[in-house]
Amino acid sequence: MKFTLVTMLALTPLLAIDKESTKRLDESAAVFTEIMAAPDKGIPQDMLENAHCIVIVPNMKTAAFIVGGKYGKGYMSCRKKGGSGWSAPGTVRIEGGSVGFQIGGSATDLIMLVMNERGVDKLLSSKFTLGGEGSVAAGPVGRTATAQTDLQMHAEILSWSRSQGLFAGLALEGATLRQDMDDNVKLYGRKIENRQIVTGGVQAPKAAMKLLALLNKYSFRERKNK
Repeated sequence: MKFTLVTMLALTPLLAIDKESTKRLDESAAVFTEIMAAPDKGIPQDMLENAHCIVIVPNMKTAAFIVGGKYGKGYMSCRKKGGSGWSAPGTVRIEGGSVGFQIGGSATDLIMLVMNERGVDKLLSSKFTLGGEGSVAAGPVGRTATAQTDLQMHAEILSWSRSQGLFAGLALEGATLRQDMDDNVKLYGRKIENRQIVTGGVQAPKAAMKLLALLNKYSFRERKNK
């Protein structure tokens, strides 16, 4: 009986952690669904099809930019080799940046598309600065929209934000994006880097299946054999 009680007490924090990860994955899936459900307000289809990786940070607390705290946590996924679907998600956190990044001090959903191999390499590093080490530009809005400027066409990363119902391109400057090793442990039960998750064929947890199914639904690279 004593052993059973000790075991139950030890497992309680792990169960809570699992719920936290599941909740954030569900929030990421909900953000992506809602944004893509509005053809005139979503991410352009051709950009999503040609993206190498995606980053989704739901419910980021933008007021934290004033004091420099943690701004938000989310997930990244990259195309598997050959374009056959998306990889298991790695965890990320974004922090830093300028006061100008705020949108009314409210919670903000953030989506980023990584458009080339240079951007992928930076995304899979332990840490990099958006707009510094990685070229980033505000993404165009609308499912049928296309890149309208040289900056958008040549940027390594395109970014969008949604706050108080408004969805728009966002030029992130100075914010730091890094892998979250602690949250990877919570999600996978072991210490593992995002690069290994993405390139090592790591099996996605059950909680991530909804998000990965949505990414496959809205990106058709495999069907078009790109």
